[in-house]
Amino acid sequence: MSLPLTAGTANAETGSGGSRGEAGTSSGSSGRTITSQVTFNTSKNGIGESTGALTPVGDYEPPVCWYEPKWTPEEYKKDCKERWNVGHFSGAAQGCAAEKSRYIEGNPYKDFNKDKAGEGMFWGTVYDWDRLEEDDYLACSQADFWVDNGEDPPVEGAIDTETLAMLAYNQLQVPDTEVSLTPPDTTKVNLPTWTCLDKADFHEVSVTAPLAVGGWNLSATTTATPVSLKLEPGTPDAETYPASGECVINADGSIGKPFAKDNADQEPSCGIKYVRSSGDGTFDLQVTITWETDWTGTDGAGGNLPDGTFGSKQAVTVQEIQAVNR
Repeated sequence: MSLPLTAGTANAETGSGGSRGEAGTSSGSSGRTITSQVTFNTSKNGIGESTGALTPVGDYEPPVCWYEPKWTPEEYKKDCKERWNVGHFSGAAQGCAAEKSRYIEGNPYKDFNKDKAGEGMFWGTVYDWDRLEEDDYLACSQADFWVDNGEDPPVEGAIDTETLAMLAYNQLQVPDTEVSLTPPDTTKVNLPTWTCLDKADFHEVSVTAPLAVGGWNLSATTTATPVSLKLEPGTPDAETYPASGECVINADGSIGKPFAKDNADQEPSCGIKYVRSSGDGTFDLQVTITWETDWTGTDGAGGNLPDGTFGSKQAVTVQEIQAVNR
């Protein structure tokens, strides 16, 4: 499935020279909304009754704004004239004059670069409104500019495969994971509860973010691979196996192993032991999966992005072992 970069994720409102109007409004003749040209292929994303976004581990600062190819000369002419034809407002005359000088009168573009139609595009600023704070928009204050096909944009912050990879990271959805418990649902005080997750329920997901417009054709794929499971019993009156609560992946891709009679005298490789009952209620067992993420771009670039986590809770009933009177 391919999805566009939607409002709230990468709709941008800019003014002349990349200046920002108020979110969701137009700032007179110089305000307009630029929708990103990036789309997403989510056909290999997580599926199931419940999925969710990853929570990055550690510092992670995806860009709040970037520059993208947006307009042909004719499209840019139309965009400019629509803004210039809006009613009068304070500073309108000066703003229009500056833009006309830049894009029509040869300072530096003559008549919207019509003589270069098909040879390049005008680039503009896109903001991620979900992440934008205070003066972050000043990071992309460059006025809309022209780039010839095949040339590197002459500014920092131009979209590249690494930016596409981070946008794809934000679109990742991983499945909510419910582990198998032995005994299931209800366990006993001081009885180890074996925890396992089948490899069929535990597999990598990915999102691809392409940008194909004009002479630019870039793409990046971000992949998340599950690497560990953490158990948090929901009460301090419990022990985890291993003691850290971090269960690693087995060689076959599964986690833990189900209880069997021939290992009854062993401790589980992944599990919990509650040392008091849950009374009339339950304990909320928190199960969190850590996902390792990396990316590759069509330009040969690639690397790692921050690990991410996603988890859910399972209700566990813990009962006292009843004494048998003889």
